[in-house]
Amino acid sequence: MDLFQLEIFLTVAREGSFSRAAEKLFRTQPAISQAIRKLEREVGEPLFDRSSRDGILTDAGQLLQEYAQKLLNLRGEAHTALKELREMHQGKLAIAANEFTCLYLLPALAEFRRLYPTIKVTVHRGLASRIPADVLKHAVEMAVLSFNPEEPLLRSIVVYNDELVFIVNPRHPLASSRQVSIRQLGAETFVAHNVQSPYRAKVIQAFKRHKTPLNMDVELPTIEAIKRFVSSGTGVALVPGICIETEIARGELVRIPVRELRIERKLRLVYRKNASLSHAARAFLKVAEAMAGERQGRYLYQPDR
Repeated sequence: MDLFQLEIFLTVAREGSFSRAAEKLFRTQPAISQAIRKLEREVGEPLFDRSSRDGILTDAGQLLQEYAQKLLNLRGEAHTALKELREMHQGKLAIAANEFTCLYLLPALAEFRRLYPTIKVTVHRGLASRIPADVLKHAVEMAVLSFNPEEPLLRSIVVYNDELVFIVNPRHPLASSRQVSIRQLGAETFVAHNVQSPYRAKVIQAFKRHKTPLNMDVELPTIEAIKRFVSSGTGVALVPGICIETEIARGELVRIPVRELRIERKLRLVYRKNASLSHAARAFLKVAEAMAGERQGRYLYQPDR
């Protein structure tokens, strides 16, 4: 039993005639009769009363008519839904990010929602170390990472060029300095993120290389907490630059270059290499590319080789 057979069956029932159904469907009457006989063999019941020329339905025919119409209606709904999906009238997009990388998403998602207001977007927060696995197991369609996952089944596109920056309270003795050296930071109390990362390891190595103590006496779970702690005058910190743009503009924090400490953090959009991306995901990539062209500066769109 296929949908075309059911369409023929419904047309005969509606027209009350095999010949008129043939005309409607641009088929020959023998072809229509053959299709109905085949359908009757499949359901195991006669569908039309052959003693009548008006194509009167049997009890089995009346029962099948109801279900056949439902199936064809569902086909129509499916075609409509797929068309709406292609035209971005509906759909969904799931992206994974952590507290830091989510900041890149804010302007990108704002533009995406402006262009496609009916698309449902969900941002899942996760640990950076686990996010690549979430993408691979289809928990999310794409993610934003601050490192190259080095996973052959993933494709990544560099979308933002960030760096670790040294921040202090405006009343801190170093706040007026144009630049400092690592040696000057040996007596400072650093407020650190308690999540291990490759960047934390690079900072520790840099201080060791310059034989300078790194006093991480306070560790906090979020970058937001670190910023508030530093702005209150308790300690200093190294944080991603994208995280402190607002506080710098308001004068709540001061950013000071450290001569021997230049650690870049490239943000990447990551997705499954051989995946058939949804219309929503492809549209989001176009938004990211357009944003790089318009904003330039730290915003990029560079697929990794």
